[in-house]
Amino acid sequence: FEVFITNFSEIESKSQEVYEQTGSTLNSQSIIEKYPAIFEWINLFDTNIYLIIALMILVAGINMITALLVLILERTQMVGILKALGSTNVSIRKVFLYNAGYLILRGLFWGNLLGLLLLFAQKYGKFISLNPETYYVNTVPIYLNVNYLILLNIGTLLLCLLMLIIPSIIISKISPAKTIKFE
Repeated sequence: FEVFITNFSEIESKSQEVYEQTGSTLNSQSIIEKYPAIFEWINLFDTNIYLIIALMILVAGINMITALLVLILERTQMVGILKALGSTNVSIRKVFLYNAGYLILRGLFWGNLLGLLLLFAQKYGKFISLNPETYYVNTVPIYLNVNYLILLNIGTLLLCLLMLIIPSIIISKISPAKTIKFE
């Protein structure tokens, strides 16, 4: 006999319930107990996914730090003029952080658009095939959870902006007298 459940997170409790309801002459196993290799393989994927996402956010953060430093260095004279006119370091930092945030949001938009196009192309076109003897499936399976996508985008935006706060401190070290050129 097979028992199907709708919520996979309840598999352990339902397996125990079925075991207790069956007589001593019958044996019950959950699918996790019957095919442990498949579930270990799936858990290995989860670990790889977290590692890849962390590396991608780290690389994106380093790229944004570099871009912010270049923006600050290119606009050193402007920073000096703004300081001479009475702007505070915090207000000037906000200008650069808003600009960086705009660039991050633009990158997230285009990255999401391209990623979702590829995802739906695979979901409906199935152009990436796999060896079913090795992977137990014919094509790369697609699972899209909008909540995960939103959380990933918000997390990426916040982490990149947090990484940009430290390099923006350079603005406080810029001296207006040294940066303004008198002609």
